[in-house]
Amino acid sequence: MPIAPRLEALTFDLDDTLWDNRQVMVDTETGHYAWLDDGLAQWLAERGTPAARRFAERFPLADYVARRQALADAHPLRRGDFTWLRREALLALLGDYGLDAASAAQWADAAMERFMTLRHRVSPYPEVDELLDRLGRRYRLASITNGNVDVRRLPLASHFPVAIAAGELLAPKPHPRPFLTALARLAVPPSRTLHVGDSWREDVEPARRLGMQAVWIAADAPACPLPPGVHRLAHVRELPALLTRLGD
Repeated sequence: MPIAPRLEALTFDLDDTLWDNRQVMVDTETGHYAWLDDGLAQWLAERGTPAARRFAERFPLADYVARRQALADAHPLRRGDFTWLRREALLALLGDYGLDAASAAQWADAAMERFMTLRHRVSPYPEVDELLDRLGRRYRLASITNGNVDVRRLPLASHFPVAIAAGELLAPKPHPRPFLTALARLAVPPSRTLHVGDSWREDVEPARRLGMQAVWIAADAPACPLPPGVHRLAHVRELPALLTRLGD
């Protein structure tokens, strides 16, 4: 059996790999929409033009979600650019609410600023900072995310000299482009790189197709045989022990 090349680089998914993203997204989704609803009501009252119905009453959160999905369907190249989809959906809803174009843009931008503030209130697992610090002394590190977290706004930024936002490339995972972009910036071939992520479809499969090794973070997945070069872990904290077992 051929010996796998020695690893030189590790690439990491972010959401649900380095932190639990579920509650963050719930709080962000509801929080920025409620902020917009309150702010808009106050602004209209101060102008002496209060609306008969508040914004979120006329357009519940489900309408916002549906408008984003319709935009994604209409603009398939932008389907992974979640920031663009959200802003455009807000612009359309605010226009339907009766705001002029300039006011709609002002409030959409303000709501997205609030969204991004809440979106970055992530809490990496307690072990992650030390783990990345240790791994960064041995490997070149990169992050590859479909989400709209800007890792440069996080304390973890120092660990990731290469950070790829797939949505901004208009090629969300499982498209190979974000992986190839990371590999090019790392200047490391796929055979010497291991990708770590929680999604089989968006992380494991595209990494394998490019010739990378892959770690699948899947605590609840049923036990089953895995293809060569794919390793299942329950938590990212187990990664150093795996690398040791791999002789790296």
